Amino acid sequence: MADVGIIGVGTTQFRPETREKLFKELMYEAAYRAYLEAGVDPRRDVDAFITASEDLWEGLAIFDEYVPDQLGGVLKPVFTVGGDGIHGLIHGYMLIKTGRFDVVAVEAHSKASEIEDIKKVVRFALDPIYLRPVIEDVDVLAGLEMAASLGCYGIDMDTVNEVILKNHFNGSFNSAPYAQNLDENSFETPEYLAEPLRTLDVAPYVDGGAVVVLASKDYISREGLEPVWIEGVGWATQGGRFERFLDMPGEGLAAAARMAYDMAGVSRPRRYFDLAEVDDRFSFREPVSLIALGLASGDVNIDYADRVFEMDGELPVNVSGGFLANGYPLEAGGLMKLVYAARQIWGEAGPNQLDDVEKALVATRREIPSTTYGVVVLSG
Repeated sequence: MADVGIIGVGTTQFRPETREKLFKELMYEAAYRAYLEAGVDPRRDVDAFITASEDLWEGLAIFDEYVPDQLGGVLKPVFTVGGDGIHGLIHGYMLIKTGRFDVVAVEAHSKASEIEDIKKVVRFALDPIYLRPVIEDVDVLAGLEMAASLGCYGIDMDTVNEVILKNHFNGSFNSAPYAQNLDENSFETPEYLAEPLRTLDVAPYVDGGAVVVLASKDYISREGLEPVWIEGVGWATQGGRFERFLDMPGEGLAAAARMAYDMAGVSRPRRYFDLAEVDDRFSFREPVSLIALGLASGDVNIDYADRVFEMDGELPVNVSGGFLANGYPLEAGGLMKLVYAARQIWGEAGPNQLDDVEKALVATRREIPSTTYGVVVLSG
C-alpha cells in the first residue's frame, strides 16, 4: 500500500473573473473547504504548507510572504514551489516520505483576470537574446508547437477537433464556465491566432484556487480515514530552450510517466487506469499527452474515431471538461485536475461521475519558461 494519501480537497468556483475577491480570499476559501473535508485544524494538525506560485503572475516579489496567514501557516514551515500545483503536491509527497511530517497542505491559485497583459508576461519569460526580440505575440509559440506536434505524431486535424468537441461536451455537464455547444460546423470558418492554432484550440484563463491536504499512512490509520492514495509520482523538465523542445514535444512527459509508473508498478497503463485527466491547455496537447503516457494505441487518430476516450469509452479522458471547458488557472491547473480525479475515486464527481473508478492518472505541464511535467498515479 502507498505511504501517502489525499485526505481532503477544496476549491473555489473557477470563473473568468472574481473582482469581488482578493487572491488571499480565494486561498482562504479553498483552504477552509479542504481542512473541513480533511477534519484538520491547520494550526494544530498541519505540519507544513506548500504554495505553487510565481512572482510574475502575482505581481509581487517574494510571494511566499503573503501565504501563511490565509492558510493557517503562521510560525509553521511554508515552502514555495515555482511550478504547477502538481509539482507542489509532489514536494508535499516527498516531505511526508521523509518521516518528519504527517500532514501537509498544498495550495495553488490564479488571479489571471487581474493581469493587465498576460501575453506580455509570458513574452518577458522568453530568452532575452534569441527569442524575445523576434516573438511579438506568444501565440506564435503555441502555433509552432502545434505544427511540430501534429507532424511528429501524425495527428489529424479531425482528431484535434474531436478533442475540442469532447471536452466542451463533458464540461457542459460539469457546469464548466467556458463550455460551448459545438458541432462539426463550428470548425468551418476558423479564426486563426497563429496557423494552425485557432481560437477554439486555446483554453481561456480563469480565476480560482485549490488546496489539497496530504497525510501519512500512520496518520490516516490512526484517524480512521478513507483517502485517495498516491501510488506514484514523476516529473521531468524538457530543456530550457523552446526551439529545442520542438524536436520531440511530449518527450519530457514520457520520462515523468516512466518514473511514476515504475513507482506504482504500472506496466500496461492503457488497461490500468479507469480515468485520466491530462493537459489540454491547447487542444493538440491532449493526444500528444495520451501518446507520451502510453494510453493511446498504435494510432491515436483511430482511438478518437472509435470514441475510446469519451465518458462511456474504454478510457475516459478529461471527463471534467479539461482546461478547454473549465479554463486554465495558471499554476492551479494541476490541482484543478487532481481534485476532480480524487472526487471521481470518492464517487463525488456530480453529473459526470463514472462507475467504479479505482485508478486515475493526472498529468500536467507547467508553461513557459520551464516546460516541466508532473504525473501522479492515484488509487482508491
